Amino acid sequence: MIVVGGEALIDLVPVARPPGALVPRAGGGPYNTALALGRLGAEVAFCSRVSTDGFGETLLAGLRAAGVDLSAVQRGPEPTTLAVPSLAPDGSAAYGFYVEGTADRLFTLPDALPPSARALALGTCSLALEPGASAYEALLRRESARGLLTLLDPNIRPALIADPAAYRARFRSWLPYVSVLKLSEEDAAWLGGGPGQWLAAGPSAVVLTRGAAGLAVWTREGERYSVPARRVEVADTIGAGDTVNAALLHRLTRPGNAPGAPVDWPEVLAYAAHAAALTCTRAGAEPPYAAELSG
Repeated sequence: MIVVGGEALIDLVPVARPPGALVPRAGGGPYNTALALGRLGAEVAFCSRVSTDGFGETLLAGLRAAGVDLSAVQRGPEPTTLAVPSLAPDGSAAYGFYVEGTADRLFTLPDALPPSARALALGTCSLALEPGASAYEALLRRESARGLLTLLDPNIRPALIADPAAYRARFRSWLPYVSVLKLSEEDAAWLGGGPGQWLAAGPSAVVLTRGAAGLAVWTREGERYSVPARRVEVADTIGAGDTVNAALLHRLTRPGNAPGAPVDWPEVLAYAAHAAALTCTRAGAEPPYAAELSG
C-alpha cells in the first residue's frame, strides 16, 4: 500500500463562462496524488485531517470513488482550505489561499500507518503550515526509519511561507529521510541548490519536472535520464505534477520490485510523462485512469 499524507482542499477554478465565475473542484497536491494513484489501480490510503463540512464530504467522496482507503483520515469541524488558482496563457497556475483555522492544519501524528504500507508520499501546503507541518515531518522521519520508500514533493507555494530562509533549512533537514525527491524547475530555483547537493544529503533519486521540456532524473549512482513531454492541447496544468508523483510511486512499488533493485528510469519517466499529459488536457485536477495509459 502507498500512503499519501497532506492536505485536501477546494480549488476555486476560473472558467470562461460566465465571465469571472469560479467553479469549486477537489484539490490539494496530496489529495490529487492519492486520487491519481487510485485511478491508476494502486492500493493507496490517504492520511490527513478533513473537514466535516460539505466540501470535506465532497473531497472524501472523490477519494472513495477512486478506491482510496480512508481509514487514516482524521475529521474535524473546522472549515476546508480554499485555493484560488490564477491561470496564465500557457495554462500554468499561481495560487492564493484561505487557510486560517482550517481542518487540514490540525493534523496530528497517527499512532501507526496501515500494516501493509510500503511507501509514503508527502508535500505541498501540509509541510509549510503549522501545527500540522511538524506532525507530517515526524511521520516522514518515523516511517523512513521503518524502511518505507518515501517521496517528497515540496511543491512550493511562496504565499504560505513566512520565513523562506527557515523553510529552506527545514527542507534540507528532511532530505536524509527521503528516498525520491520530486520537484519542478520553479521549486528548484526557489529552494536553491541542485541535484548533486540534494542527492548527497540522502535521496536515491531526484526527479525534475520541466514543463513542456519533459522530465529528468538524477540518481545516486551517477545516472541521468530524461524524456520529452507528450504534445497535447493544454487546458491547464493543475494537478499535472501530482499525477507525476502518483505515476512514479505506482511504477516504483510494483509487485516484484525489491528494495534497492535497479529501476528502469526511462520507462518510469515515460509513464509519468504520459499520465501528466493526459491531466493537462482537462480543466482542473483530473488525473487519468489506468485504461487510458494502456499501450
